[in-house]
Amino acid sequence: MVNNGINSGVSVVNVENSPWGFERGVSHQDFLEVFKGLPEIRAFLEESNTLEDAREKLQKFARELLWKYKNGECGLDPIDRWLAIEAINVFLNIISEYGERRAGFSTLEYLWKATLGDENVLSILTDAFVEEFRHLFLAMSGKSEYSKGWLGRKMDEMNLKSVDFSKIKGRKAGIMRSNYLDGVWKIMKEYLEKYPSGLDAHIIKRREKQRKLLMDFFGIGEDEWFDYRWQFSNVLKRERGVKILRELKEEGIVKIPNEDIEQAEIAVKYHIPWGITPYYLHLWDFDNPYVHDIQVRRQVMPPAWYVKNMIKHREDREYYFDFMGEHDTSPIDLVTRRYVTIAILKAYDTCPQICVYCQRNWEVLEPFMPGSFPPWKKIEGTLEWFAEHDAMVDVLITGGDPFVLSDPVIDKIMSKFAEMDHVANIRWGSRIFVTVPMRITDSLAEILGSYIEPGKRNVSVSTHVESAYEVTPEMADAALKIRKQGIYIYNQLVYQRSVSRRFENVALRIALKKIGIDPYYTFYPKGKIEQKDYLVPIARIVQERKEEARLLPGQFRTDEPIFNVPRMGKNHLRAWQDRELIAIAPDGRRIYLMHPWEKGISETKMYTYPDVPIKEYLDYLESIGESREDYWTIWYYY
Repeated sequence: MVNNGINSGVSVVNVENSPWGFERGVSHQDFLEVFKGLPEIRAFLEESNTLEDAREKLQKFARELLWKYKNGECGLDPIDRWLAIEAINVFLNIISEYGERRAGFSTLEYLWKATLGDENVLSILTDAFVEEFRHLFLAMSGKSEYSKGWLGRKMDEMNLKSVDFSKIKGRKAGIMRSNYLDGVWKIMKEYLEKYPSGLDAHIIKRREKQRKLLMDFFGIGEDEWFDYRWQFSNVLKRERGVKILRELKEEGIVKIPNEDIEQAEIAVKYHIPWGITPYYLHLWDFDNPYVHDIQVRRQVMPPAWYVKNMIKHREDREYYFDFMGEHDTSPIDLVTRRYVTIAILKAYDTCPQICVYCQRNWEVLEPFMPGSFPPWKKIEGTLEWFAEHDAMVDVLITGGDPFVLSDPVIDKIMSKFAEMDHVANIRWGSRIFVTVPMRITDSLAEILGSYIEPGKRNVSVSTHVESAYEVTPEMADAALKIRKQGIYIYNQLVYQRSVSRRFENVALRIALKKIGIDPYYTFYPKGKIEQKDYLVPIARIVQERKEEARLLPGQFRTDEPIFNVPRMGKNHLRAWQDRELIAIAPDGRRIYLMHPWEKGISETKMYTYPDVPIKEYLDYLESIGESREDYWTIWYYY
């Protein structure tokens, strides 16, 4: 099954072994509801005697319908016409023999047999499969109402209409347009108010109180708390870290669900990466777990599915969980290279804190694990490699988190790269702004800034902030120290489901702009199935880009939605030409062919990816209090 590992060439999706816990089995009558949008498809399937007969009839029907739309013989709203054309192309992909070969199964066969009432097929289908085709056929028929937009119904309730500039001109049109946009902002603002920022006065006040509670618990003063060395030395990890969590819970300082502590205990027992800095702990809402602080708690407290699967593969974890195939893109120890003009130097192999969804959970064992800093002689060997490869216009020093290294070591690495005339940019990848922002001292910032030579060499930093709730005055101070040195800071968001609600990323972009960090990438959170509880459908990240980010000014939405293709690299999700939807599995997973960046440059291969079922994701959103109606257009992003 291609949902957790490395794939090259044709792959087969095991449709019987689904990680998504849907109840299998739909009634024949319920299944036939999918054809409400296009009853012609039902008729063709029912009159077909063989699979190939069904394929031929449906391909002919779909192509004829496609040309009707292309010729404008439809009477549809232009936007619904456009979506119908896109949906028909998807349908043709899904019923094609090529799509079947790439997916390893026939979606058409499921459709055909279920339409005929085959009980064996109906018994393995799910409501998620049915919902996919119900919406696909609505789109193909031009009846989706996508042209109204997801805000359309809300705007109707407010009696606000967009201005028809063919009928109204001049100042009157300008005033009406401005009033309409104020209405859109009013709706946006209601959503944004759901996501408090760590810069909000009431959050700052709460966290000051929580910080004092932790300082009393640890028996320290502010000097120790704001000293990064104390933070490093007192990371909650191993048995002692779990013991501290239990004591904080028992003393009534922090409310923590028993299951969270139990899973942390199991993680420690089986050497599953786990750890939290005291600073990050104080970002939690001590009294209301998983309300406003779901983003921060879920990043560090592993769920049961994750722990179970990490244990299951603890013997082969080094390769099983290496989704990006780093073993195969490493020309020398400590270096990863997927692109022509940049490579990664892994200068420190762990972090002060562990993200549950870490890409390198196959490699990192715990915060500050022994042997994380390789011998300097080994680093010198990698630096020689960079010196010998003049294609390295950009270098990324990462890990782990390399900002846990001492100032002298960081200075030494910088000086070596500064000797290489071909290196135009030295980039550091660090999450220290989020986990231990006090590590960004004036001294460190000055070291980094001292290597900028205008016209010759730039220095930049990439970080990883997940939510507006993480953006704090301490982070703002750290960012300012860096920016005063002329260093730009960029954010890479992992768009996992705990931060994927309507306008949640918009709130983050606004908070980041306030402190001078530029959005850079919005990463699809890999396809690592052990991290199932963090994954979102590709359709959601594309929907967010179109329907939410687009409402911000351009400088606030400089990030690009990205999927990392194993062994190959970043695929731009916004670009239609970089992926194809080729099948729908019985559990509702969309099966995509992901096109690598090398397409059009050199010969390459594609990657088959089974996505998260949209219905499963919507069920999750509903379980945390979200309205499904807010996301109804998600089905129409392919």
